[in-house]
Amino acid sequence: MIDKYAAIITVAGISSRFNQGFDEEGSVLKAIYTESAWDDTLLARMVFKCSSAERIIIVGGYRYEDLKQYINGNFPFEVRKKIDLIYNKHFADLASGYSLYLGIERAIKNNTIDNIIFAEGDLDVDDISFENVKKSEKSVITYNNRQIYSNKAVICYCNSEGRYKYAFSTEHGLVRIAEPFSHIMNSGQIWKFTDIGILKEVASAFINNTPEETNLKIIQDYFDTLPVGNIELVPLERWTNCNTRNDYKSIFTTREVKEGEKYSGKTLQI
Repeated sequence: MIDKYAAIITVAGISSRFNQGFDEEGSVLKAIYTESAWDDTLLARMVFKCSSAERIIIVGGYRYEDLKQYINGNFPFEVRKKIDLIYNKHFADLASGYSLYLGIERAIKNNTIDNIIFAEGDLDVDDISFENVKKSEKSVITYNNRQIYSNKAVICYCNSEGRYKYAFSTEHGLVRIAEPFSHIMNSGQIWKFTDIGILKEVASAFINNTPEETNLKIIQDYFDTLPVGNIELVPLERWTNCNTRNDYKSIFTTREVKEGEKYSGKTLQI
């Protein structure tokens, strides 16, 4: 049985690498970029995967009016009524942590959910793996089998105390891990939070002390506080992080749809 959950999808960023080489007129919000049908966007594919959620909280910022028009003009009513759209006015001057904080704040407002699934808005993953995240009774850290490059990946590693830690470069340069570790993974950049009490505490500490940090500050503090036995690692079989338009194209040129997979999640779970 899947508990009541809220989904948070953050799409506020300015998409600088996605829009590299394009002027303002040619620039887009990458989460709603498509070269074919309206539902072949990163956002639509993720929203349909989350259609069983009580609420789907989307945090926008850059090209917010485009985002609003896209949602209101395309999604069927059964999905739109679940979508809770939030404007992050600090999308240009604060890092990704503020978007996640806004999503958490909205999700826990009425104390009606059991857990939260958070997905960064520039991802494409397979339906079966995402279902495994939803079905887990524990808090989830996801990973994928892609090669780990310091200029692309968010690294997740397990240290000598059995704690999962994250490392990355905000400048897309070299990454340094300053402690011994037992194994290392390429983060799937999707998480599940099942302890709402701990999540409230770390979100409150974030906004009071470090609102300029990335979303990994909230995520790291949560998993540092949670007992290790309450964490499950879930692999993502198919995973693409769309930093560029070529990354987006690769979803459709290299994708292998496996038997039993619901392509793009368009089967609604209302």
